[in-house]
Amino acid sequence: MRFIVIGISDHPQPFFPPEVLEVIKNGSVFSGGKRHHEIVAPLLPEDAVWIDITAPLDAVFEQYKTHPQPLPIGRGVVTSSAGNTADKAIYSPPSQEGGGGGSLIVFASGDPLFFGFANTLKREFPEAEILVFPTFNSLQMLAHRLVMPYHDMRIVSLTGRPWPAFDRALIERAPKMGVLTDREHTPAAIARRMLDYGYTDYTMYVGEHLGNPTKETVSALTLEEAADRDFEMPNCLILDASQQPTTIPSQTRSQTPSPFPPRGESGMSLRDSNPFSSQKVPPLPPKGERGGGLGGSREGVWEQGRGRLSFGLPDSSFTLLDGREKMITKMPIRLLTLQALDLPRRHVLWDIGACTGSVSIEARLLFPHLHIEAFEIRPECEAIIRENARRHGAPGIHLRIGNFLESDPCSVDGGSSAVPPSRLDAVFIGGHGGHLKAIMAKAAHYLCPGGIIVMNSVTSAVVSRMTDRPSSRQLWDEACADLGLQQTPPLRIQLNDYNPIEILKAFKV
Repeated sequence: MRFIVIGISDHPQPFFPPEVLEVIKNGSVFSGGKRHHEIVAPLLPEDAVWIDITAPLDAVFEQYKTHPQPLPIGRGVVTSSAGNTADKAIYSPPSQEGGGGGSLIVFASGDPLFFGFANTLKREFPEAEILVFPTFNSLQMLAHRLVMPYHDMRIVSLTGRPWPAFDRALIERAPKMGVLTDREHTPAAIARRMLDYGYTDYTMYVGEHLGNPTKETVSALTLEEAADRDFEMPNCLILDASQQPTTIPSQTRSQTPSPFPPRGESGMSLRDSNPFSSQKVPPLPPKGERGGGLGGSREGVWEQGRGRLSFGLPDSSFTLLDGREKMITKMPIRLLTLQALDLPRRHVLWDIGACTGSVSIEARLLFPHLHIEAFEIRPECEAIIRENARRHGAPGIHLRIGNFLESDPCSVDGGSSAVPPSRLDAVFIGGHGGHLKAIMAKAAHYLCPGGIIVMNSVTSAVVSRMTDRPSSRQLWDEACADLGLQQTPPLRIQLNDYNPIEILKAFKV
């Protein structure tokens, strides 16, 4: 199969260079979204066949397979999407060899290789030949309108994707982010999430209908302002934590002309309602005056003047269960526990018996690549964990309230988990209620080979009453023997006047 993918903007009268017009003129089968069809319909041949790109995509792909085979091709080189250099296909510029005849011509927004439909075609048709004629993607256009350099911008797509990549960018304090949105992950929803977790020191720039001369708007907003606004689709946004004010020019077209300049209108005007003509974004408030989300200030959590997470969250920064100081893994023990879990090399962490969520939160902030599931049996801990996560700026922890032994690891809140349990490679057992052996058996069932289980064993009268053993260590040893887990030498530590603790570690072989 052969695809020619043409990038377009939202301009209702698109300009295409002669070679692209030749492709369209000689094409017979075209595809794209309904909006794309409306834009390019005047340019299509009278007998053109159009395939709408709508869900489910499998039905669209089946229609693609019925289109005619490509015509013979001549000089020039294009690599097949399979990437095999031995199978490089030879083609002529379309204007010299019958234009787009025999090829399926697909219209896509912006640069089709930038989180675009050309990537989908490469995945679904790995042997197909693909030729791309891109235009600027939406984030480039927004940066052009703002005259904002974007070589240092971190890109996150939330279009049909969940939050993890965005959460990670926040936790890693990316100073400039370009975000692709959808109808669920709107600028308002993004702003609310940032405010909820205390990431308040960003200005949000939103571009709507970029490329459309009558509908395009560019707005500079505080997160509070963005959280209360409705935005028209399509839109995208840039988040900037710079303290340098950014000016939105009175005419927001790029100072560098597009390779595909718009027809007719020589300029791109904003709607009269745009209030940001030559308006400067106010500088950020001093760090001490910035909000800390629903959990309040992050005093003591963030290093002053640097905006970086300190190593080891103070125990005093957590809300406790009934104010009980013993119901939290103390900070020095917590850090040793994370070290034992070898989290830089892990992918999925289960925190069983999360209680206050301190282990999950510390792990999330230090290792934001992790997918973390926090299990807790006590319903009253749900609000505590959520408050602590907000207070410490730790979005993206998947919280499961209920009996771990009765839970379904394949679902979260009735929906599919973002990461399948088959990738589980790290488990921390923070509490077991006397059911340690059953919990270890269930965790080991899902644990990948080479995966690790860590538990902190304490000698106390409470443990003795629950287990008929002086400590959980004997239960641990029995479970490791039953399950064939390979133990490593434990680390014994005592903190101040608290009971001695053994940090136990075992691998699945």
